[in-house]
Amino acid sequence: MAINQTERAPENKGGELADAFGTFMTSFESFKQANDERLAQLETRSGADVLTTEKVDRISRALDEQKRALDALTMKGLRPGLGGAGAVQPDEHKEAFEAYMRSGDDRQIRALDAKAMSYGSGQDGGYLVPAQTEAEVSKRLADLSPIRSIAAVRQVSAAVLKKPFAVGGPAVGWVAETAARPQTNTPTLAELQFPTMELYAMPAATSALLEDSVVDLDQWIASEVDAAFAAQEGAAFVNGDGTNKPRGLLNYDQVAESAWEWGKVGYIASGAAGAFPASNPSDKLIDLVYALKAGYRQNSSWVMNRKTQALIRKFKDADGNYLWAPPAVAGQRATMLGFPLVEAEDMPDVAANSASIAFGDFSRGYLVVDRTGVRVLRDPYSAKPYVLFYTTKRVGGGVQDFDAIKLMKFAAS
Repeated sequence: MAINQTERAPENKGGELADAFGTFMTSFESFKQANDERLAQLETRSGADVLTTEKVDRISRALDEQKRALDALTMKGLRPGLGGAGAVQPDEHKEAFEAYMRSGDDRQIRALDAKAMSYGSGQDGGYLVPAQTEAEVSKRLADLSPIRSIAAVRQVSAAVLKKPFAVGGPAVGWVAETAARPQTNTPTLAELQFPTMELYAMPAATSALLEDSVVDLDQWIASEVDAAFAAQEGAAFVNGDGTNKPRGLLNYDQVAESAWEWGKVGYIASGAAGAFPASNPSDKLIDLVYALKAGYRQNSSWVMNRKTQALIRKFKDADGNYLWAPPAVAGQRATMLGFPLVEAEDMPDVAANSASIAFGDFSRGYLVVDRTGVRVLRDPYSAKPYVLFYTTKRVGGGVQDFDAIKLMKFAAS
């Protein structure tokens, strides 16, 4: 991830984003017309015309590409600039960090860093970035990391977050105003643990970039590492095994919703191995929505990858309305059955026994744990003439409420 002095992120013009969104909406209208034609052919013939089916698939792929380009333009608008014009005046920590980044002079920052994020010394484990840089990294990760954007996020200063919970729920009861209060049963408590694991990225800079006083280096670090961090986080929050990484939501035991119990994630079967049923496939999605208790549905989201979304985009309800709806404005999410849809490319493709769709209130169901601080270690030796910046943060995660997330498993039962 090397960058030189002449590279700059181009300005994102509002007209460019508006044009891309307009093209996307036009393509969606074309998709609906072609798919309506395909469905009409299915009703009047033994099968849809091959050319019509190919047209639908072609427009669907174009929609995916246009949505990807639209998302990229939106992210580009959020990307911090590298220029220093109009920047907040640097504080003492930022000045010390700047000196360390540009020349390797760590005398000032060594004096300021009373507490490093590793168990070793600061100079061995790197130095904490300024608070502004850490906030910028966290903000960008919330925009880029799909699960983080909808999950609960907790910052801790310890290596492990321990969260107690009552197995049988709180002990409560009704009582008259003046009646004696009978003693309640002692609640049974258990504990969930969320250890934080080290996540790293290693952007590289040229000497010319480091010598350019106009370039804000802590913003450059934030812009370079956030995409790398987001990609690693996204994979771990979905499929992580909990060993040196967070535990993903699909790593827990999965059971049919009728046999659900705490500690396991419930699922609804699609009714066919590796597919939706041939008739009324949208009914299964409705079943998945109502597998969730009412208290969780209000803030729920769909989570799936683009291929699964492209499959569902063709579905209609009993009244002939498409289940999938495009975002109302650029920068917002598409919706399905009225609930926002989050694209997570690490969710599995539809296949036999795959859990390719998740639905639930992720702000209550999944917890992301950030250990405070981002650390940078300057390395001018390993990749000369480039200077490497070994950047690390500690992140954990896992399911905290097993009743808040449900899955669709593509199986007969």
